Amino acid sequence: MNSTRYIIHADMDAFFAAVEQKDNPALLSKPVLVGGKPESRGVVASCSYEARYYGIHSAMPMATAVRKCPDAIIMPPRFDRYSAISKDIMQILESFTPWIQPIALDEAFLDITETVSKTNTPLNIAKKIKESITQKTGLNISIGIGTTKSIAKIASGLGKPDGLVLVQKGQEAEFLKPLSVRYLPGIGPKTSLKLNSLGIETLGQLADKSIEWGTQVFGKKGPDFILMSRGIDGNEVVINEATKSISIERTFPQNVSDPNELFIQLSDICINLGMKLDQQGLKGRTVSLKLRLENFKTFTRSKTHSTVIWEPTNIYSIAITLLHKELKPGRLFRLIGVTISNFELNRQSTLFN
Repeated sequence: MNSTRYIIHADMDAFFAAVEQKDNPALLSKPVLVGGKPESRGVVASCSYEARYYGIHSAMPMATAVRKCPDAIIMPPRFDRYSAISKDIMQILESFTPWIQPIALDEAFLDITETVSKTNTPLNIAKKIKESITQKTGLNISIGIGTTKSIAKIASGLGKPDGLVLVQKGQEAEFLKPLSVRYLPGIGPKTSLKLNSLGIETLGQLADKSIEWGTQVFGKKGPDFILMSRGIDGNEVVINEATKSISIERTFPQNVSDPNELFIQLSDICINLGMKLDQQGLKGRTVSLKLRLENFKTFTRSKTHSTVIWEPTNIYSIAITLLHKELKPGRLFRLIGVTISNFELNRQSTLFN
């Protein structure tokens, strides 16, 4: 048995946009935006690397993206198409190890510990995965390999696009040391700025801080940030079991009162929730909206639909109706989330049910 744990983070490159470019060669080398219309408060669900050159990124309001790049080509999402390709991708990944944790249609963690041998090294396994996916789908995938999930995820991000980065056991701290704190999973722009204001710009500097310091500055998440910056992460690759509900929620770095910001966040949540539902072959009847106010008061509003749903537009339609009822003058929100429950099987069960 292999004594060293090896985790892979596999992440397709600009997945939705790459699919559109593959299916329509006229879009190759063009700035492509996948998402809703700018005039209807649409959000960028995915963008090609040509569009990213202009500073565009997912979850950005489409109107903002178009201002940054007026020549960008907007394509409406085709979730059925993305889901079909995702199933091919996940089947390929599952052929290498049963220990797989899908994160989204285009992203998964794999524990390849039991697959590794002297003749089948982590690097060889990753190369075979990349070759298989490119041959089957015509798309590129970036892979990070490490001894923890967070190391693997950081490595795959650094290698994009079409990258392959291996962090060997014992090299974790050295690998992380020069990186900006923004590379650590869970540290967003606001948290990164807060750390910078405290004189912490690199993960090496963060690693030098004590667990107690982390708790004082960031609360219960602080110790995790400190440990991960040192290359320590005990999170396991979790195989999905029977699901009773699927939810996504976001805690804002700063309290939010602007309805438009809430609408944008809600739209992005519903897009990702719809993809998770489709990936797991599920449809639900009940949509629940979770909200937390600045005083930490938390409440949930739910609506059960007469028919099953899974498409992001339908989820959003129900969720935004629930949200509108809570937009009262002076209210500040710390968190927003959406949950789908009351499931029926959607079409054919996928291999992850």
